[in-house]
Amino acid sequence: MSRALPKYNRRRVAFIGGAAAVVLSGAVIAGSALAGEPSKGGGAQSARTLADPGTISCPDVKSQLPAVPASAQAEVDRNLGLLDTQVQEANTRLRNTVGQGGPNFVQNAILGPLKDKRVSTIDRIAIAIGRKGTKPQGLDALAPCALDRAGGAGGSGTATAAPTASATAAGQQADGQQAGGSGTAGGPGAAGAAGTISCPDVKSQLPAVPASAQAEVDRNLGLLDTQVQEANTRLRNTVGQGGPNFVQNAILGPLKDKRVSTIDRIAIAIGRTSAKPQGLDSLAACTLTK
Repeated sequence: MSRALPKYNRRRVAFIGGAAAVVLSGAVIAGSALAGEPSKGGGAQSARTLADPGTISCPDVKSQLPAVPASAQAEVDRNLGLLDTQVQEANTRLRNTVGQGGPNFVQNAILGPLKDKRVSTIDRIAIAIGRKGTKPQGLDALAPCALDRAGGAGGSGTATAAPTASATAAGQQADGQQAGGSGTAGGPGAAGAAGTISCPDVKSQLPAVPASAQAEVDRNLGLLDTQVQEANTRLRNTVGQGGPNFVQNAILGPLKDKRVSTIDRIAIAIGRTSAKPQGLDSLAACTLTK
């Protein structure tokens, strides 16, 4: 026959049972966490990862230049500063578009357009030096930039302290559509839902072109056409990407910047032996026609 436990033993058993229940509950909770329940720390880490898209780094142009003639120094310095500004803007666009687009978004929307701008700016530097000295060759090799997850980007090539990154931009499109860069719009075939980019005609607005400048003017008029064709291609390739301002920020904006540089070179070429045409920059902006 079993005997009832003394009162103090009953208390001891109750205490041990309660402790065991607490230990068991703790084990269940720990097991749940190990089984994959999200922790606050993990969420913070994900947020940090999304908030840090990296920085764009570019080769240093200034250190690769030959001696700059005194008469070209101001123009060279202005364009070196523009290179820095371009990278800062690209970094701002990179940060502002985190999570947008597919795997090639950064290349198509930021690094590609940035390279195009740098080619034009570096070309102006070489032209300025070449007017009074020997024009440097091969500087275009310094135009491509890269995404550096570790930080620091420099426009002229020097590393700039983390300009915020964002990315505007975007691959664009036109599979065969030719929009006249020099001003004519549109080309064979409709761009469908993407539309077509149309630009003002530059050639028809030029004054008489001196014979000595004709080749350079024609080359840049052809470049205007190429720029619009490329923008139309990017337009089609990025249909459905980004928000309501995607086309403006990623395609039309970068295209305008390229056209400003190219039109400026046309005006400079004419101005070397004749009156430099004014106001051509007003022809740089393009529009999307559905």
